[in-house]
Amino acid sequence: MYIHFFKRIFDLFVSLIAFPFILIAICIFGPLIYLEDKGTIFYKAKRIAKGGKTFNMLKFRSMKVNAPDIRLEDGSTYNGDDDPRVTRIGKFMRNTSIDEIPQFLNVLLGQMSIIGIRPDPLDWLERYNERERVILTVKPGITGYNQAYFRNSVDGAIKLKNDVYYAEHISFVLDMKIFFKTIKTVLFKENVNIDRDRK
Repeated sequence: MYIHFFKRIFDLFVSLIAFPFILIAICIFGPLIYLEDKGTIFYKAKRIAKGGKTFNMLKFRSMKVNAPDIRLEDGSTYNGDDDPRVTRIGKFMRNTSIDEIPQFLNVLLGQMSIIGIRPDPLDWLERYNERERVILTVKPGITGYNQAYFRNSVDGAIKLKNDVYYAEHISFVLDMKIFFKTIKTVLFKENVNIDRDRK
């Protein structure tokens, strides 16, 4: 009942409360993003959705226009604090997770959930083994088990294991733990730029 009904109610409730703050964030950070290099305000990242479909995950653009896609050996995206692709305002938005705010619009559209599995790039779909494909039964989330507890401190293989754990144990209690742990992780900027240790 929670997964098929109340979880969506929770998503809509939180997203509607957040909507005024989304507009304020756009008004504040939109001009700052544009003025730095005259590029677009939003970045549309193509990601894997529930059921293996594709959707555009919205973010405030934190990188320079036409920045190259840099991956680590495990296939995860590199996001170290020495990344030359990141703009000045982009670095601040990443450290505070402000760049993720537009994803509340994805939640309102039903493409994402507040809590789920951080969506992977499209090329990850062919990497999933039979057990890992269980994550395709869950909507991608703004935050999730891996994001809240480990963020960027683990490699792609461990992230997938954590995603599988969430998909197999999803519950209201687990979601609430993730919700409050995410707040702590963001406020204390835990595990933001650990990828440099995994290069």
